[in-house]
Amino acid sequence: MTDSTKDDELAGTEQPFVQHLVELRDRLVKAMIGIAVAAVLLSIFPGPAALYDLLAAPLVAHLPKGATLIATSVISPFMVPLKVLMMAAFLLALPVVLWQVWAFVAPGLYSHEKKLVLPLVVSSTLLFFVGVAFCYFFVFGQVFSFIQSFAPKSITATPDIEAYLSFVLTMFIAFGLAFEVPIVVVVLARMRIVSIQKLKDFRGYFVVLAFIIAAIVTPPDVVSQLALAIPMCLLYEVGIWAAKLFIKHTQAPAEEEDKPVSSMSP
Repeated sequence: MTDSTKDDELAGTEQPFVQHLVELRDRLVKAMIGIAVAAVLLSIFPGPAALYDLLAAPLVAHLPKGATLIATSVISPFMVPLKVLMMAAFLLALPVVLWQVWAFVAPGLYSHEKKLVLPLVVSSTLLFFVGVAFCYFFVFGQVFSFIQSFAPKSITATPDIEAYLSFVLTMFIAFGLAFEVPIVVVVLARMRIVSIQKLKDFRGYFVVLAFIIAAIVTPPDVVSQLALAIPMCLLYEVGIWAAKLFIKHTQAPAEEEDKPVSSMSP
């Protein structure tokens, strides 16, 4: 092979790769612009301080009368609301971010693969938001009420704002990921890693696994552990049901006839 031929081959493979990098850069820039716009809007209304007050509302509602959260660091009153603002901006701009990811990946997918990926992206995002909302509107109130009921009257609870933010993020991630159980089940079944029957047989083990996970990632109280473990078990059943429908409607044309290659005549 001559040098000119090698140069031609390199030129033919380099250009598409460079184009992909340029497109990836453009998509990332657009996603960052979406997050920046959301951050600017949230900084104007309702503002970083109001966002943190909203985040702290479930805890403040169960503190003793007159008690508030405290800041043990000099820069905490500035940095903590700023972190909350950026987190809220990312969540608000998440549809834009996911759209840019989808626009970058979709051209390289077959039609049946698009039927597989897009519903998973949309449903996983919605389920994550549902998990976070469930944690904020239901679990926090129950957990803080349960904890305060055990606090001695000689102690006045004044939680630190940074510690509370860390606790909230941990709980949000835990419940958000827990609500992704149906997506994991569907993907495992669709990729033929595990059959539907094996998933059904694994029910009993998953119940034990759900309670173990809940005991590890949630505070050491019965309320939060049950609030995480029970939805996981129910969502596992939803995942098995959804996997049957998903497999049926996202099969590639070639998957309808699975014939081994060795059996085909030359």
